[in-house]
Amino acid sequence: MKEITLSSLTVELIVGFFLLFIVVKIVGRKLIRQITPFAFIASIVFGELLGNALFEPGIGLIHILYSIFLWGLLLIVVEYLGQKSLFFRGMFEGKPSALIKNGVVDYEALKKNRMNLNQLQSLLRQSETFSIREVAFCYLEVDGSLSILKKSKYQKTTQEDLKLQETPVYVPVTLIRDGKVLWDEIQDAGFDETWLHKQLQTQHISDYREVLIAEWLEGDGIFVQTYAGGRSR
Repeated sequence: MKEITLSSLTVELIVGFFLLFIVVKIVGRKLIRQITPFAFIASIVFGELLGNALFEPGIGLIHILYSIFLWGLLLIVVEYLGQKSLFFRGMFEGKPSALIKNGVVDYEALKKNRMNLNQLQSLLRQSETFSIREVAFCYLEVDGSLSILKKSKYQKTTQEDLKLQETPVYVPVTLIRDGKVLWDEIQDAGFDETWLHKQLQTQHISDYREVLIAEWLEGDGIFVQTYAGGRSR
């Protein structure tokens, strides 16, 4: 069994470092940012290839060279096929998925992407969008990020531009999610069941279980979307 010496480890580390650097430069920045599922897998395998090869007694420099060269070649081939063929591009890179269309949450798209409303709302907040009512279109990109097009009245303008006085800012309160009433949220906002019932009646909704999402925003009222896809304000 081969003994790992400092000199052999040093050589393997230096060679592995420069090989990885060359491969990443050739393949491009997609491998660094991991913007596709394939790039994410490729980056993990690269690390495992070099790490296991360095500390496995039976693996020598030639094995490291061969492993990284072969894996890098496969990446280059996949990138080439993706550039030349829409079929391979869709297979390796995937396609964005529309989660919100024309202001309506696509519940089937959420389930297809194994997401729930909590996760969608969290990702929207990370994109500085605190209410679903603000969104006209929302796409889940292949790297897991959201691309958001807001409704025109919610698109950014500054009060300084419009020469308006500063107004208070409120955080929207989720009242109902996935057909379940969030009583803690309602009570924290100072409302009760009677108030909620009246609000839903104004939207011609009698059963909480019909509601996919319901939000309340001070100064803008209630926003409701049912499982049937209808939305109202």
